[in-house]
Amino acid sequence: MNIVLEGDNMGSITIVGLGPGDYDLISHGAYKLLKEGKNIYFRTKKHPIVENLIKENIEFKSLDYFYEKENDFEKVYDNISKFIMKEARTNDIIYAVPGHPRVAENTVEIIEKYAHNEGIKLNIIPSMSFVDAMFNFLGVDPVHGFKLVDAFKLSKEKIDTNSNLIITQVYDKFIASEVKLNLMDYYNDDEYVYIVKGAGIKDIEEKHKVKLYELDRLDKFDYLTSIYIPKTSKKYYDVFDLEEIMEKLRGENGCSWDKKQTHESLKPYVIEEAYELVEAIEKDDLEEMIEELGDILLQVIFHCQIGKEEGYFDLREVSAKICEKLIYRHPHVFGEENFNEEEFNKKWEELKKEEKGEKTVTESLERIPKHLPSLIKSNKVQKKAALVGFDWDNIDDVYKKIEEEYKEVIDAHRHGNIQYIEEEIGDLLFSIVNLSRFLNIDPEQALNNTTKKFIKRFSFIENSALKTGKKLEEMTLEEMDDLWNKSKKITN
Repeated sequence: MNIVLEGDNMGSITIVGLGPGDYDLISHGAYKLLKEGKNIYFRTKKHPIVENLIKENIEFKSLDYFYEKENDFEKVYDNISKFIMKEARTNDIIYAVPGHPRVAENTVEIIEKYAHNEGIKLNIIPSMSFVDAMFNFLGVDPVHGFKLVDAFKLSKEKIDTNSNLIITQVYDKFIASEVKLNLMDYYNDDEYVYIVKGAGIKDIEEKHKVKLYELDRLDKFDYLTSIYIPKTSKKYYDVFDLEEIMEKLRGENGCSWDKKQTHESLKPYVIEEAYELVEAIEKDDLEEMIEELGDILLQVIFHCQIGKEEGYFDLREVSAKICEKLIYRHPHVFGEENFNEEEFNKKWEELKKEEKGEKTVTESLERIPKHLPSLIKSNKVQKKAALVGFDWDNIDDVYKKIEEEYKEVIDAHRHGNIQYIEEEIGDLLFSIVNLSRFLNIDPEQALNNTTKKFIKRFSFIENSALKTGKKLEEMTLEEMDDLWNKSKKITN
């Protein structure tokens, strides 16, 4: 395969594959080029055929010294790639890598990107890959599908247990331990895996079938070692399984209740599940949190399935939308912008306004959901207004406003105007929310805590009355008030 990118007064790069390790498996084209070429660089001389090539009087320079300068492999690969590019700006060079240049070879990807940007001619001369040798050695047909993963990137990969898996660069027992721990998130501990060493190299290749939990107990790891795991059943259900389950529940032979639900009919459940999660969080009950988060996820999948059936949207569109939103609203993380935490809220609001096409602050205030609890909604309104400078200068002004609104409530009560009283009570509550904002207190949480405290103390009064043989209705206010004061000493 050749990729030709012409550049003026520049050299070229020819990347050759050395094959999986057996001298018979390097391609004729690759061998011929190494035999006749010059300016040859090997990414590493730690390859079984290198000794044979040296006997053939093939001269090359090894780039192994780059590994000694850095502990981070990503930096090593990038530094090697930059070095190759530097050499190629003035000379035609040959760059040799183990296996097939297109299979699990990070430097080739990087070099190809650099070469494209600089207009340097790039040629690829392949040999057999270690993957071909591995499947041949294992007696497995790759037509059934497989995924190839670098051991150093395994933690960032999404593993599909329904596909065969090959993990490369399992250099030592430490890496094997890391691989094992990552795989245990997807496979059962006693799942059989294969440690394959030197695939495709006569008299060296060997395989060991072990259980996953035994993976790092063998002393069989070096730069020629990979792990092979046949496809199997899942250890856990995932969100895609949930999607399939919901599709079946809504299908022809599904559940009659699930099939008749709509976006409108599910509204109460979304709210209910959200509050149940909040309660689980407040109780610090992890098991209940897991359950309630699952219930909320079910609501998301439920709405996505309905949207899919109606032809409007599905889970992928919903996932894409939130990913796009998060990236867009965090330019300091995913982009080049730089601002501190104090500036973040203002920037967030600016991005939301731009995203929603809003021209005024009022539009963003009106966007706040009308069904939000009133304390939460008023708090949000005040915060948005404060971001554009519509706020008290200091907390003393807030206290004065509360006193003012309190006096207006008293005045409204004296006049006996019910509508006016309601309005002034609203103003008083709004000013108290303002105070909580200045004090960095969540007004909704504060009132909920007070309500819980009231219930505890009321329970103490009622239980105390029952112990004396009285009902609350039979007690005087003074007696109940006395018990209330006692309850304050033993309840929070």
